[in-house]
Amino acid sequence: MNGKLTVIVGAGPGNGLAFARKFHAEGHRVVMLARHLDNLERLRRQLPDAHCLPCDVGEPEQIHDVFTQIRQQLGPVDTLVYNAGAGVFGNIEEVSVDQFESAWRVNTLGCFCCVNEVIADMREAGSGNIIVIGATASIRGGARFAAFSSAKAAQRNLVQSMARYLGPNGIHVAYIIIDGVIDMERTREYFPDKPDDFFLQPNDIAQTVFHLSTQPRSAWTFELDVRPFKEKW
Repeated sequence: MNGKLTVIVGAGPGNGLAFARKFHAEGHRVVMLARHLDNLERLRRQLPDAHCLPCDVGEPEQIHDVFTQIRQQLGPVDTLVYNAGAGVFGNIEEVSVDQFESAWRVNTLGCFCCVNEVIADMREAGSGNIIVIGATASIRGGARFAAFSSAKAAQRNLVQSMARYLGPNGIHVAYIIIDGVIDMERTREYFPDKPDDFFLQPNDIAQTVFHLSTQPRSAWTFELDVRPFKEKW
């Protein structure tokens, strides 16, 4: 282990676990944050060396408490990967006020709060990575994406603002737009007739995420998109 500390916010059986495995394989100490305890237990079994902590990113108080615990027990965060995302799908007449607000709290407010917890240590170190996992909905508002697309668009603009502000402090902020369907058990059930190359592979996305965290300062990427080679766009 090289001592670097990476926190994966919104860890789960798809991208989150793949990100954790990649950074761990590269020698990082890894913390995975997830909302549900049963999900955390599954993550612990699959990556026993990682630290798994409960956190609902829609609740700022929980975010502050868990990052205080991380700093006290493990030290400052070198890389933050914000993978939390949620959204109920429906048009403007179908989505409730609570659903609309919930999408914003998880995708945007949670990101805002998590980043604020790591900025001071990264600025003091003069380095750090903040990588946010976005979606095509951040740049295109589909008719049935009233809650999700508006939350993701707000998230993307927030991250762009952070990149411009934090970059001169040596902190690399990047945004990844995922354009396609991620290969997971539940997506396979939803698309049972699709071939393997229809899906994005979490381990392949993790390669891109890790690469962003190692880019030299003279050639930082802010935004990139990833999609299967057959995806129409």
